[in-house]
Amino acid sequence: MRTAPTLLASACALALLMAGCSPTGDDSERVEPTAQPVYPVLRTYPEVPVIEDIEYGVADDGQPLLLDACFPTDNGIDDLESEPRPAIVSIHGGSWMRGDKANLNWRAVCQWLASEGFVVVSVNYRLAPASVFPAQLDDVSQAVGWLRDPVTVERYNLDPDRIGAFGGSAGGNLAALLGTAGTGDWTSGSRVAAVAELSGPTDLRERIPTTDSYNQDFGDVQLAYTGCAELAGCAAAAAASPITSVDDSDPPFFVGHSVDEFIPLSQSDDFVTELRSVGVPVTYVTVEGSLHSIGMLDAAMQQRIVAFFRDTLSLNAVTRVTPPDADADADADEASQ
Repeated sequence: MRTAPTLLASACALALLMAGCSPTGDDSERVEPTAQPVYPVLRTYPEVPVIEDIEYGVADDGQPLLLDACFPTDNGIDDLESEPRPAIVSIHGGSWMRGDKANLNWRAVCQWLASEGFVVVSVNYRLAPASVFPAQLDDVSQAVGWLRDPVTVERYNLDPDRIGAFGGSAGGNLAALLGTAGTGDWTSGSRVAAVAELSGPTDLRERIPTTDSYNQDFGDVQLAYTGCAELAGCAAAAAASPITSVDDSDPPFFVGHSVDEFIPLSQSDDFVTELRSVGVPVTYVTVEGSLHSIGMLDAAMQQRIVAFFRDTLSLNAVTRVTPPDADADADADEASQ
């Protein structure tokens, strides 16, 4: 199921990509971001229906786990006659300690991906330091299991064999863990068939150095997430590092990372190298500048990610929703990390 390198894939330039040349598992590209607001994905999609606060599970501490579901307009909530849809689990960022499925940024992500024909669930998960790893991974894994539950499949007309994951920053770490956790078939349990992640920390076994623009020690964030007193030799820090659980049964990945952002580019460089070393297809896009996570979602990046999910989740062309030509303002403090 691996994608073999071809001259065509290697030569596929941006102009061809925009004209319909699908990304392949061997692509790596350095791009310049276009002029944009800080969070360019923030647009209004009034036609995209959303059901809020669906309980997808209960944590082992008894806490209800909630998600918001966004639906394509040409296969809406009540349309059970058309072909079953692939689904994407969207995982918000926030240093594993803050953020919410319904904040302005991540609601926009949910509706954007739904406007491209996917059923999207934007999930909440337990936050550190009150809950430490693997609580967060357990929660998002439950969300995948909920999507595969026959009741959910029938109610929302889903294809349980075509489930992907998308996340940014802390959410990128969790999306990557969904992709690398476990082995074997991508169509059962909490396995996913495709992962797109932006700016995800992928190796937490040592303190991750950050740029001067970051106003706290990210090592303290890592400790809060993993529950470790020290990262060195801590089993939880290793288990929370997607790079430690890569194997040749992992699904295709799309990895995006800015060159000068506060999470070092080396985190993604090393992760991509490890995935490719065992034959996992990876489309790798690096972006000039310091934009972080969904901050790099200009129109070109959005199209790359949609093309990746269409290819890996086998979604044929569908009617797309075109949002009004107006960007929403976002509070920088609320923006996901």
